[in-house]
Amino acid sequence: MASEMAEAIQQLINEQGYTKEQVLQIIENMLKAAYKRTFGTNQNCIVQFNEDETDVCVYSRKVVVDGVYDPVIEIELDEAKELAGDEIEEGDELDIPIDPKSFERSAVQTGKQTAHQSLSEIQKDSIYSEYKDKVGEIIIGYYQREKNGNIFVDLGKTEGILPAKNQSPRESFVKNDRIKAMITEIRNSRNGLQIVLSRTSPDFVRAIVELEVPEIEEKTVEINKIVREAGYRTKIAVSTSKPGLDPVGSCVGQKGVRIQSVIKEIEGEKIDVLRYDPDPKVFIKNALLPAKVTAVVITDEEKKMAFAVVPDDQLSLAIGKQGLNVRLANKLTDWIIDVKTEDQCEDLNSILAESRKAAQDLFSNEEYYESVKLSEIEGIDKSILDVLMQNEIVTVEDFDNADADGQLINIEGLSAEDIESVAVALDAWEASANSEDENNEVEEAPVEEAAAESEPKAENDSEEAEDEEYEEEYECPECGAKITIDMKVCPNCGVGLSFKFEDEE
Repeated sequence: MASEMAEAIQQLINEQGYTKEQVLQIIENMLKAAYKRTFGTNQNCIVQFNEDETDVCVYSRKVVVDGVYDPVIEIELDEAKELAGDEIEEGDELDIPIDPKSFERSAVQTGKQTAHQSLSEIQKDSIYSEYKDKVGEIIIGYYQREKNGNIFVDLGKTEGILPAKNQSPRESFVKNDRIKAMITEIRNSRNGLQIVLSRTSPDFVRAIVELEVPEIEEKTVEINKIVREAGYRTKIAVSTSKPGLDPVGSCVGQKGVRIQSVIKEIEGEKIDVLRYDPDPKVFIKNALLPAKVTAVVITDEEKKMAFAVVPDDQLSLAIGKQGLNVRLANKLTDWIIDVKTEDQCEDLNSILAESRKAAQDLFSNEEYYESVKLSEIEGIDKSILDVLMQNEIVTVEDFDNADADGQLINIEGLSAEDIESVAVALDAWEASANSEDENNEVEEAPVEEAAAESEPKAENDSEEAEDEEYEEEYECPECGAKITIDMKVCPNCGVGLSFKFEDEE
């Protein structure tokens, strides 16, 4: 038995990578678990290995008492003396050998389960210690099996999992295929520790490029950013700190040999290697490769919005299938890029000019112009108003300024047709406003005439009143003071007064 145990310990050390201390601890835990299953406790279980760790003994430590209450942990004094001699006394502890073969089958099974669990925990800790610092590194394994689209990869000491979402749509594997992937995560699951792999991460391409391009390892070429739609296209922006060195050429290699190795590893996925530039106009132009860009116009630097002008025959290439190329360019540059052809730009200029003219013709009163809100004008679609308001275009003045600066056509969700519909609504509103002004002038005219007729009448009445008042006043024949018809004496000189009127014929 001693030799068999020694061989088992050595096999675990050599094949599974356990230390001797770990193996001995597993054996001890297993025997104590079987002991507990048999006696109900393992507090008094003593496990001892011999000097060369080739054999093991199990003891039950009991207290010597006079009158046993619990036979599992206590022993009668007389029985103890029979086993250890007359020197034993009450209160002493006595280790009594236990033969593991006497354990029941259920106890043995419990011990085995404990051993398996201990081995699993040790293996999990060992794997975690080995792989925790390898996250982000490339590892090579072999296809083992597939379940629910997830591929399980044999990594040697453990098993990795390549989830379906981390697999390129271009790829397919069969049993024993060699799989190169990146370690992205180490996580616990019901089945133990899992090494999560990926072949779709942009960093997977980065790691492969770094292996193929020694200039990157030497730090003379730097990968600034990588964006990827796995299975379709990858864009890599590179730069260099070494004058005279072409970073793109370094990554591509002579006759494309370096980049072709990377493309082969990702099953023929297209890769665009381009030069990074701190100038956003240049960087956007480079990012739209393989399309040729005529010009780049920054429309909103704060919001990072721009549009790129391309020849008519380059539009589909610049946008890419289902917008893939321009979408990757957006991610690479962190700018919102709108691609327009040269003809579209000419049409936009015409629309913008017409809109500006309509706005200028519409408003002649500056104060009124500034106060009118677009929401007060009938005929403008609510969805268009919402887009304009989200971009802080609330009044007609805001609309006109944005139109003059060429910002309207670059607002996401606002088409040239939408801008034209707003201009039409403004024209209709202007015509309505002018019509109301004319009606107001017609209605005000009779009022003015009535006022004109009434004003002279008021003057005549006043003159008549003055005449009446004048006719009632006379002059004293003596002193010339003013006197009235009801006076008998002049208030000034005291002369007597008498009035005589002749009948009018």
